[in-house]
Amino acid sequence: MEFVCNFPFFSIMVSMFSGVISSVLKGKKARNLGVAVNGIVIVLSAATLAYVMSTGESFVYTMGHYTAPWGNEIRVGVLEALTATFFSFVMLLSVLGGMKHLSRELEDRSLGMYFLFLNLMLGAILALIYTNDIFTAYVFIEINTIAACGLIMVRKTGPVYVAATRYMIMSLMGSGLFLIGVCILYTVTGHLLMPNIQESVKMLMLRGEYHIPLLMVIILITAGLAIKSGLYPFHSWMPAAYGFSLPSSSAILSGLVSKSYIFLLIKIIYRVVGKDTILGSDIIKVLFAFSVFAIILGSVGAIREKDIRYMNAYSSVAQIGYVYMGIGLGSRAGMVAAMFHILVHAATKSLLFISAEGLSQASGHTYRIQELKGAGYRSRLAGIGFTVGAFSLVGIPLFGGFISKISFAVAATEDPRKVVLVFIVIAISTLLNAIYFVRTVIIIYTPAAASEKSRRVKLGAAGCTAITVFAAVNFILGLFSGPFIGAIKQGIAMFQ
Repeated sequence: MEFVCNFPFFSIMVSMFSGVISSVLKGKKARNLGVAVNGIVIVLSAATLAYVMSTGESFVYTMGHYTAPWGNEIRVGVLEALTATFFSFVMLLSVLGGMKHLSRELEDRSLGMYFLFLNLMLGAILALIYTNDIFTAYVFIEINTIAACGLIMVRKTGPVYVAATRYMIMSLMGSGLFLIGVCILYTVTGHLLMPNIQESVKMLMLRGEYHIPLLMVIILITAGLAIKSGLYPFHSWMPAAYGFSLPSSSAILSGLVSKSYIFLLIKIIYRVVGKDTILGSDIIKVLFAFSVFAIILGSVGAIREKDIRYMNAYSSVAQIGYVYMGIGLGSRAGMVAAMFHILVHAATKSLLFISAEGLSQASGHTYRIQELKGAGYRSRLAGIGFTVGAFSLVGIPLFGGFISKISFAVAATEDPRKVVLVFIVIAISTLLNAIYFVRTVIIIYTPAAASEKSRRVKLGAAGCTAITVFAAVNFILGLFSGPFIGAIKQGIAMFQ
């Protein structure tokens, strides 16, 4: 086995251990360690991606001295390596984008705890991406949940505690359903490793045995991950959780945490119960129906909001709906579109939250949209960043969001029963997105007074870097989407 095959496991372990170390460090030391570890993970993940793309094959890394079915494994293909690299990159930029706010709001001790939760979350997300064991996935789902609550609660105010409690209640409900599904699956198959489960499920389906228990497994696991990722109507925790969190926390929770659960669901569809088994049930139709409601009602909710953070949160409800719509199409093209949109939304929504904080800072720390007049002049880079993110999610050409919507439309043409509805939903959603995003862009470029254009607010070097790179990534995903879509197709092909 090549030395590079150790990198995924090392990335998980270094993230987890650095989190523990961060808890006893203060201020800049904790921050520097967290940023350094994130940078190391990016390099290791990128090297792993280069390796699997050059070989054209996935590999399995066995931990310890016990092989399947008793041992534990991680499995790495192109899709896992690409997702790990991109997510690690987005997390680093999100932290840099909110660095000034972190230093201002958190004491040295709290900053150490913040990076404890952040590094634990990075390790948990990587584990969810790489794991080949479904019970290990459950363990890291819980670690991810605890870390997410920690990132929300670090502000230590009443509304934050309420938001974190609501998040915890909904998230534990999803975790509980997932665990029950795993227990039933283990009972009927006797395995926890994904390939072994898939073989057992195939045999049971061929013999016509345990049909009802397997159907319950599909329902429980899918429902659990849908709740945790915030699919409508299980989104009620999102506005407060994103709205009261620190900017970097909001970016990470919206862009990465929810998507890690969706990625795990895609893995389970292909590598645990099997795509044919899923298509044989009605769960795909249910996901598609919920996704349509999420896209429309999430956008309507964003239009009604007067707070820019809540507007971004409801926009995330709609964008998660898009991802589930791709899954609900039940085709490889739909999965490719869903995965590409996961990347687009991870970069774009993080950009929007970081930019919104810059606009707020330039407006006396208010988040009310109507009070952000002229903020695009007072903080030009934040204004440009927000405009780029807004145009991307609206679906303007040259941006990543445009390619996402085209991909969903093309994927829908493979299913004559859904194509018209998908086209209508995309059209309505685009119009609704334009209403609330373009409205906000117009407001931030409407000077409140003649002197507004001359005032300037500095974001800091880290914030400027994050916004600039996030905006560049949006253009790259829009103008050079081919390599990303090609890698996603190659990765999904490795799943089968």
